[in-house]
Amino acid sequence: MKVIPIKTPNKDMTITIVGLGVIGGSFAMSLQEAGYHNIYGIDIDQNTLDKAKAQRIIKEGYTDGKTILPTSDLVIFSLYPRLVHDFIVNHRTFFKDGSILTDATGVKKFFIADIMEVLPNSIDFIFGHPMAGREKRGIDFASSSVYKGANYILTPIPSNKKENLDFMESLIMEMGFGRITRISADYHDELIAFTSQLPHAIAVSLVNSDVEGRETGKFTGDSYRELTRIANINEDLWSELFLENKEPLLKSIQQFEDQLDLIKNAIKTDDSAALKELFIKSTKRREQLDK
Repeated sequence: MKVIPIKTPNKDMTITIVGLGVIGGSFAMSLQEAGYHNIYGIDIDQNTLDKAKAQRIIKEGYTDGKTILPTSDLVIFSLYPRLVHDFIVNHRTFFKDGSILTDATGVKKFFIADIMEVLPNSIDFIFGHPMAGREKRGIDFASSSVYKGANYILTPIPSNKKENLDFMESLIMEMGFGRITRISADYHDELIAFTSQLPHAIAVSLVNSDVEGRETGKFTGDSYRELTRIANINEDLWSELFLENKEPLLKSIQQFEDQLDLIKNAIKTDDSAALKELFIKSTKRREQLDK
C-alpha cells in the first residue's frame, strides 16, 4: 500500500505521543507551545495521563492505542527501544494509513532492523534522536526548555519519503531545536557511544570510585558537580542502551582509557612537558566544539 505523504506540518493534525515520561512530556509541551493542540497521549500509568491532561499538554490520554491510533497523523515514541517494537507488534492493525511514526531512541542500528521487520507497509517510520534530556524520570520533570537550541539527529532509511523527512525537519525546528543532522544508523551509534554513552559511563565510574563515608559533598566544586550530574541515571534505560550498542561503546571506552593512561604515565614519570602537551591539545580541541 502506498504511503500518503504529509507534506507540511498542519496545526490541526492529530499527534499522539506514546510514553509520557520526561522526554515524551517535553515533546508534548514543545508541540503545544508551537501551536499544535490536537495532542494525545498513551501511557500504561493512568496517573501520568491524568497529570498530562490536567496540565493541558494533551487533549486526552489512553492506556493503549486502539482508540486514538486510527486517527493519528503522527505518532512519537518515547519508550525504551524494545518496548517500541512490542507496541508496534500489538497495534500494527490500528495505525492510520499514511501516518508517520518517529522515535527518540538512543540506539539505531539494531532498533531499525527490528522495527522494519514488523512495520506495516502503509507507515513511514522516520528514525530520530533528540540530543537532550534530563536525569530525572517522569512527567513531573518534563519541560519544553530542554529542547531549546538542542541538536537533533535523523537517520533516514531508503524507504523514507522525502516529503516526510522534510516534514519532520520542519516540525523539529518549530519545537525549538537548534540544528538537525542526517546520518546513517551506523554512524549515529558510533558517535552516540562517544558523545553520550561514554560520558555516562565516566560519570558513573567517577561517583562509584569515591571513598565511602568521607562526606565528599562538602568539598565539591563546579567541576565535580558538572562531571557527575548524569551519574543520576535511569538504570533500566541505560543498561539497555549500553548493551544494545556494545561494540561502539567498548571501542570508545578503550580510546578513553588509552588517553587516561597517557596522563597517568606522565604523572608517574614526572613528565611535565607531556602533561602540558596533553592539556594544550585538549584546550584547542574543546574550543573547536563551540565553533
